Amino acid sequence: MFNLGVSPPPAENLTIERLQVTDHGFIADIRADSTEPMLIAQVTVDGAYWVFTQAPPGPLARMETTTITVDFPWVAGEVHHLQLVTSVGSTFDHTIDVALLTPHFTGALLAEYALIGVLVGLVPIALGMLFFPAIRALPSQGLEFILAVTIGLLGDLFINMILEGLEFAEDASQMFGGATLVFIPMTLTALALTAVGRRSHQPRGGLQVALFTALGIGMHNFGEGLTIGAAFAVNKVSLGAFLIVGFALHNTTEGVGVVAPLVKEKVELPLFVGLALLAGLPVVPGIWIGALAFSPHWAAGLLKYNGF
Repeated sequence: MFNLGVSPPPAENLTIERLQVTDHGFIADIRADSTEPMLIAQVTVDGAYWVFTQAPPGPLARMETTTITVDFPWVAGEVHHLQLVTSVGSTFDHTIDVALLTPHFTGALLAEYALIGVLVGLVPIALGMLFFPAIRALPSQGLEFILAVTIGLLGDLFINMILEGLEFAEDASQMFGGATLVFIPMTLTALALTAVGRRSHQPRGGLQVALFTALGIGMHNFGEGLTIGAAFAVNKVSLGAFLIVGFALHNTTEGVGVVAPLVKEKVELPLFVGLALLAGLPVVPGIWIGALAFSPHWAAGLLKYNGF
């Protein structure tokens, strides 16, 4: 082997955890994920070099975070490409699909997000629960079919939230464990729900099944809210709008699943209201958290926790 006396540069990696669009340009929150300290030397926007500021300045050790601010005359509705260049020439790209001003969080904005959450979660769940009289009138074979559909629905939710959580885990720094961000919360949640469900050795009645179904759907809907809020946080407005429509339609079927176990139970209006709130209202805090405190590694863990 020949020794040329020159060591290759260390493998560098970083994660752009969040990018905000301001009146004056872009603000990127980044996290280093390299074995050796790395230095952001240059920043390009749409192929041109731009002056930037870094706070805190200097090289980034492993897992350290910093904020890059670039003054850039962005164009509303246009696509912009941001590239970070390190001192050894490594490049890291981020695309802003639709440049829109990142909103400042005020009471009015939180109220708007809460309204979206109610329309996405609570209202469709309540509409689905209105099918209860029709479900109750079904023969036993029809009821078994509805319950089978409910089980299939919960299985579909479980698989979808695993896939969504893995997508967020892939975007997060691999120092956080990648897929373990999904499977550890999943395992802990499963153990917790199993422990709660087995506190009583008596067979589960329809009311208990409905309660656990509403709880599981509510936890899943929290993840839906987190996804919607995260889409707004990273300026993916079109994705956020698509998710709002899709989740609203999907949640109507979840309302049917909540009331299906109650067909042989004596139920009153307060019970329906409580189940609807438990299943549908968690979308609201999910949107708030996703929009206010978005980070890929937190999103991955919370999505799986809320999708179990």
